[in-house]
Amino acid sequence: MKAAQIAKYGDASQVTINEIERPVAGPGEVVIEVRAAALNPFDTAVRQGYVSENMPLTLPATLGGDIAGVVVEVGEGVKEFEVGDTVYGQAGAYFGASGAFAEYARTGADRITTAPENLDFKEAASLVLVGTSALQALRDHIDLKPGQTIFIHGGGGGIGSTAIQIAKHIGVHVITTATGENLEYVKKLGADEAIDYRSQDFAEVVHDVDAVLDLVGGDNFNKSLGILKKGGIAVSMIAQPDETRAKELGVRTIRQFTRATPERLDALRDLVEEGILVPRIGTVFKLSEAREAFIALEGGTKGKVVLKMKAES
Repeated sequence: MKAAQIAKYGDASQVTINEIERPVAGPGEVVIEVRAAALNPFDTAVRQGYVSENMPLTLPATLGGDIAGVVVEVGEGVKEFEVGDTVYGQAGAYFGASGAFAEYARTGADRITTAPENLDFKEAASLVLVGTSALQALRDHIDLKPGQTIFIHGGGGGIGSTAIQIAKHIGVHVITTATGENLEYVKKLGADEAIDYRSQDFAEVVHDVDAVLDLVGGDNFNKSLGILKKGGIAVSMIAQPDETRAKELGVRTIRQFTRATPERLDALRDLVEEGILVPRIGTVFKLSEAREAFIALEGGTKGKVVLKMKAES
């Protein structure tokens, strides 16, 4: 089978399409015929070696995590899935599975679930990390309630746009940052207030919010602690919290590490099938164009960058 791999860490030029053996399902695992796989900034970090200290790869390694496809093999002890099931979830060489950017991927049965019926494979794959990240932050960490206010750094991105839709479904007042065409885009998603981060300082116009979701990093996260109500909570996917300042202000902070569990994927699927959550596909590439897909991702693109394995995906 074909797979997009790296033999050493580096820029997109290190990505090559290689012919490798098809994976075999071990106990508690399944093998999926991958129909689509989505790229995330985390995949760039893995390729560049930025997470190699905590998540070392055995090189050469197949890249990628977010997948949608069809189960073709079921390992010992797996009762939840059968051959022919349409699923979505995560693979990834960085946690002992095989990478998603391949024609077939091996992964744990505890990292996938039945895919949404109203999405194609590209759309399903595009939602895995961004959707579970938003759901984990808003529901499990922040525990948003109707009538509250949340400030989202980076509402135009994959996680941000998903978080806006989920927050509005909960009944929350949403303030977010964006710029250019994304200012109108986030409003269409339901954002009540959109701040152009190029011309406005959010800290001067936003006050007394119940929660902050940071998807940008840098100084924004710790700066945003000052706009929280006492007792409020700030969650970041990127920045390390300033615990001392948080304690002084009487607020809580969380550095989130996303885990795509079957329960979260099921909840995400329900939101999609109810029409509450709509994915945003950007550019679609073939597996043979994985290098170009990384270049597009890192150059900035609207919507998710997706690899399509078959024409009908």
